[in-house]
Amino acid sequence: MTTPHQDRPLLGISLMLGFCVLIPYSDALAKLLGPHLSVGQLVTLRFIFQGLILIPLVILTRRPWRASGRTLALIMARTVLQILGIGLMFTSLIYLPLADAVAIAFVMPFIMLLLGHWFLGEEVGSRRLIACAVGFVGTLLVVQPAFSDVGWPALLPLGVAVDFALFMLITRKISGQTDPIGMQALSAPLALVVLIPLHLLPLDWPGLSWVTPQPAIWGMVVAMGVVGTLGHLLMTWSLRYAPAATLAPMQYLEIPAATFVGWLIFADLPGPLASLGIAITMASGLYIILREQAILRHSATRSKSPEAGPRAAE
Repeated sequence: MTTPHQDRPLLGISLMLGFCVLIPYSDALAKLLGPHLSVGQLVTLRFIFQGLILIPLVILTRRPWRASGRTLALIMARTVLQILGIGLMFTSLIYLPLADAVAIAFVMPFIMLLLGHWFLGEEVGSRRLIACAVGFVGTLLVVQPAFSDVGWPALLPLGVAVDFALFMLITRKISGQTDPIGMQALSAPLALVVLIPLHLLPLDWPGLSWVTPQPAIWGMVVAMGVVGTLGHLLMTWSLRYAPAATLAPMQYLEIPAATFVGWLIFADLPGPLASLGIAITMASGLYIILREQAILRHSATRSKSPEAGPRAAE
């Protein structure tokens, strides 16, 4: 049984900042390892380290991490989506600069808004739909020069965005029924149940090849697993100390963080058109988040008002 935590916004924001700083380094390590290990092997190693870190943690802290029935089925679906999303992201990094891949994938909030409207019946106003359209135009400005340079792999981060939008919708649906860290710990063995048989099958597909990492790259392999797992733990813990509405704008700091890491490690910087697209995407996404916060505050104020009538939620 988990115990409730009081809101501590500054701590939550600090943890989310840690996530935004760490995750681009995990992606950069995957990009560096791309010439040495297959994408399938990188994804499998990522989940092996997730299990090695999180399973002992949930056992020592006695967190609930077992599930059954419908909840287990949803966690399994979530895990398959996570495997696919990480695999697509790691594949895109073989071809694209880090900042471009991250910026294109940040079309996800717009996709989530539309999926939430279609599948969960969430209200979406005209201003937020316009912001979605503008943000998607910004994403296309990033995709266009990337597509000219590398072709179809420039579209892979769009697949990441759709995948993780579905991943987040499932997470939102079961978040009240499971401990978030326990759920991540359970995802590790579930992912390996899917991934290990794929490596054992006699498939002649380079994406699933398995080689013993050379001693010189083992440090990067371990760092990728540890940094990726720690980054997602920081994000999970941040949501325990601050509301999602407070933390959502902070996630866009991952784009400038990825730009800095890409410049630091690979000497890559977005071109003028991609930079404009990144700015438009960030501005549109932040507008949607701030609009959501304003609607929530308005709804809370109206519901507390003694004059609020049947039209208060309109």
